[in-house]
Amino acid sequence: MLRYYFLLGLRSLRRNPALTALMVLTLAIGVAASVSTLTILHVMSGNPLPHKSDRLFVPLFDNGSLSGYTPGNKAGDNQLSYRDAVNLQNSKIGERRSVMYGVGGPVEPARKDIGAFTSRGLAAYRDFFAMFETPFRHGQPWSAADDAAGADVVVLSRKLAEKLYGDANPVGQRMTLLGFPYQIAGVLDTWEPVPRIHRIIGSGAFGSDDEFFIPFTSAIRHQTSHDGSMSCDGDRAAGYQGTLDSECTWLQFWFEMARDGQRSELQSYLDSYAQEQRKLGRLKRNAPNQLFNIDEWLAHLNVVGNDNRLSAWLAFGFLALCLVNTVGLLLAKFSVRAAEVGIRRALGASRADIFRQFLLETTVIGLAGGVLGLLLAYGALALIGMQSRQLTVVAHMDWKMLCLTFLVSIGAAILAGLLPTWRACQVTPAIQLKSQ
Repeated sequence: MLRYYFLLGLRSLRRNPALTALMVLTLAIGVAASVSTLTILHVMSGNPLPHKSDRLFVPLFDNGSLSGYTPGNKAGDNQLSYRDAVNLQNSKIGERRSVMYGVGGPVEPARKDIGAFTSRGLAAYRDFFAMFETPFRHGQPWSAADDAAGADVVVLSRKLAEKLYGDANPVGQRMTLLGFPYQIAGVLDTWEPVPRIHRIIGSGAFGSDDEFFIPFTSAIRHQTSHDGSMSCDGDRAAGYQGTLDSECTWLQFWFEMARDGQRSELQSYLDSYAQEQRKLGRLKRNAPNQLFNIDEWLAHLNVVGNDNRLSAWLAFGFLALCLVNTVGLLLAKFSVRAAEVGIRRALGASRADIFRQFLLETTVIGLAGGVLGLLLAYGALALIGMQSRQLTVVAHMDWKMLCLTFLVSIGAAILAGLLPTWRACQVTPAIQLKSQ
């Protein structure tokens, strides 16, 4: 019987093609707007490395002064001081560790047809690449010996490598970067989670699209300036001499533990370290030491801000408006079929039968709106991806978003069809037979 009603629903789409097309288009636009917004928010806030979420951690200490401090206040800094970061790097805690900070400066191409330009990058330890699972197109990360020696080696992004060398493999060649000759150790390949990775390592002082990576120790040796460095205040400013090796330089640090369940072990170490630093007079505030996994760090940085959440509510509000319009169109469509309903009721059809028939017809409309909405959403996401490199991956909807599109469209159609279907069930057969 359901199959019969489904076929009736398909046939009813052809009865009034203009009205049917208007309903399908209304649903499709509402679904496309809501699903596109939801997909973007999912990409922006989603965990880029879910299988490592309970092994990757960011530590924070409260380095503020006692001036104006009230016990219980949260720290205002989202990064570590240079001294704390280096101490943690040398701690040997965890499977991998990397301190990092944003750098930027001139690139002087060897090609005469390309003039010098400014590029942004990241200074880090080699563990960074394995920690965040960066794929390599050519070469490999620099060695631990390069980290120890502060060697002038560099890993390029695919974009920068193609700009400088085309499709050739540049590994082993030298380039002038930040005023010094660097040897190219590797070239990264396209890195799909990069927008979300940059959300967790690209906030604060870091750039949104790093084009090269150099050893942290090399940046320290050359006293490479902090790209967009934070200003100093209070007692930190008094001791700041303008060099990188100071209490006034702020860095980000990441731990990767060997296995899940080692958070308490890491927290215990951080508490012991902070207590030791307080005895030395460095950490003046007796504030809790914070530790964040990836999801907690995204929430702490407020990656999906209130403006983005407002956009989501507006998109779903637009979907609700489309549903109201669809309800009106369905009422108009079903009202002209009152005679048909009266005849079916007179021939023995129950109200439940009428309800199932008309609800399945709205489901068919929802399916058609879902297919069209999916195409519109995909086109909108592809257009956004072309305009913004940070959202390039949103054009690739995964199967979850695909299923959500159909569920939203069918659910919206059924919701919109409840009132018109109920009204259709209330038709009085005698009145219809008399009038017809």
